[in-house]
Amino acid sequence: MSRKRLIILSPVILTILLAAIMLPLSSSSRDRERHEPARPKIISLNDSLTNEMSSIPGLEGMDNTIEKFLKRWEIKGASIAVMRNDSLLYAKGYGYADEEKGEMMEPGNILRMASVSKLITATGIMLLQEQGKLSLRDTVFGPRGILDDSLFTAAIREKAKFGITVEQLLRHKAGFTCSRGDPMFSTRDIIRQFRLDDAPDHRTLVKCVLSRPLGYRPGTWQSYSNFGYLLLSMIIEKVSGTDYETFIKENVLHPAGCYDMHLAENYYEDKYPNEVRYYMHSGSEPVEEYNLSGRMVERCYGANDIHALSGAGAWCGSPAELCRFVASIDGKPEIKDIISPESVAAMTEYFDPATYSLGWNDTKPTGEWTRTGTLGGTSALVKYFPDGECWIIITNTSTWKGPGFSRYTEGLFRKCRELYGDELPARNLFSGNNV
Repeated sequence: MSRKRLIILSPVILTILLAAIMLPLSSSSRDRERHEPARPKIISLNDSLTNEMSSIPGLEGMDNTIEKFLKRWEIKGASIAVMRNDSLLYAKGYGYADEEKGEMMEPGNILRMASVSKLITATGIMLLQEQGKLSLRDTVFGPRGILDDSLFTAAIREKAKFGITVEQLLRHKAGFTCSRGDPMFSTRDIIRQFRLDDAPDHRTLVKCVLSRPLGYRPGTWQSYSNFGYLLLSMIIEKVSGTDYETFIKENVLHPAGCYDMHLAENYYEDKYPNEVRYYMHSGSEPVEEYNLSGRMVERCYGANDIHALSGAGAWCGSPAELCRFVASIDGKPEIKDIISPESVAAMTEYFDPATYSLGWNDTKPTGEWTRTGTLGGTSALVKYFPDGECWIIITNTSTWKGPGFSRYTEGLFRKCRELYGDELPARNLFSGNNV
């Protein structure tokens, strides 16, 4: 048997050989980099806007009107954006983004938008319908439903639940009520009632709520339901095969030019770098944490599980990017819509005062559309007027009026439009951005 010699290379020789082998590879890599076009860096609209851009001579009166309004309602900070015919005319922050840190509100700050999130979720559903992946007439539960999970089917005791449709969820006509408290905001009660070890995840929450009786037969009435929009979020996940946030970002928000919207976190220490601090109104008392930890917390930081809301109310973003989103679903030609004209028409169609629009709170025959949102620590209003102007405000402070506060912000918009609308500059702050 012949012997094989074991050759031991010195470290120096080994290094030289490896360098010789890698040199062609490195050169090839550099050649590819030279020939491949560089990918343009996506610049978020929020990165380019400043308060100075909307500090315009002639609009001092509007600034004073807004500042007086915020002072009257003891609001720490707010952000306002105005769009006309798909052009962003105005974007400005007022007051504090974080008073403790001395940070003033800027148009690039992002805030929880609460139920304005429903408009985003509804758009995702309409897009999936256009792709042929679902129909608004599809049933939600049971062997032929979209959410055909046996866990849900086993929890259902009423046959009427098997007839719930996607459209009924969108219009708050699915039979779910808050007679035992809104399930999205009564986590503590659900933990106790169903003897859970911790706050329920989405699947467990759905199973618990489905075991309760409906408040009315689906389609015969309407009752505002956050739970219904959680189900729509889960439908998006089931049909798309990806998680809700990823689908919405990649198929709805990014195509609309919105790159700085995210699902919010529960606590201040987990907020996004440019997210504001939230505040409760004076007189608000600490409450027990949503997961029955025994801790007492501010209502805006731990009283409710923002994660559980998902597409019903968990998105955060800036009013300026929200304007960009609205411009992408309004049917106007200046900015290309991300959904078809038929979907735009369906979302904004007016039926009667007793029928919610798809995603919007209310759409009038005149072309006036409204979307509101309220959570502990924030209030939001999107108001689209018949003349093509859209005004959006989001605050970082609750008021004692709760959801009723939107009436007063709407009044602020109408006053500013009447007194200062002609002073708004004819320009487009959307331009010059990679959107």
